[in-house]
Amino acid sequence: MPSPEPTASTTNLAEQLVRLTRRMHRAQKHQLAHLDLAFTPAQSRLLRIVAHYGDTPPRMADLAERLEVVPRAVTTLVDALETQGAVRRVPDPANRRVIRIELTDTGHSAMRALRSARRAAAEEILAPLTADQREVLGGLLSTLVDGPGAPH
Repeated sequence: MPSPEPTASTTNLAEQLVRLTRRMHRAQKHQLAHLDLAFTPAQSRLLRIVAHYGDTPPRMADLAERLEVVPRAVTTLVDALETQGAVRRVPDPANRRVIRIELTDTGHSAMRALRSARRAAAEEILAPLTADQREVLGGLLSTLVDGPGAPH
């Protein structure tokens, strides 16, 4: 069964989503400009993923799987973040052959700055919307990101 042809409305929505994503990245970059953080978007994403693991630092394989990249790509990202002092490699206490990646104090500080910049960028972009409109948008985005019926 062939896929239905995209409608003008769908094409327009796709373009609007791409433009909004770019605007969000620019706004976040602007918010970070006064800080001395030189992370690439991929490095920032890796930091967020490492921070998400909490008390049990992820293995390199876990990071590769979450990023949907080959392990070598994760090695390059971790090397760069380690050079910047944001992460460190630590042996797994249960299996010393396994290396885990954890945030350093610098990494935790960077995460706080990145989160703050993201919130400020979102505030800037969402400023024209009322509280009700924000609530509706949040629900719509949750449905698109997490699937129907997901809590938001």
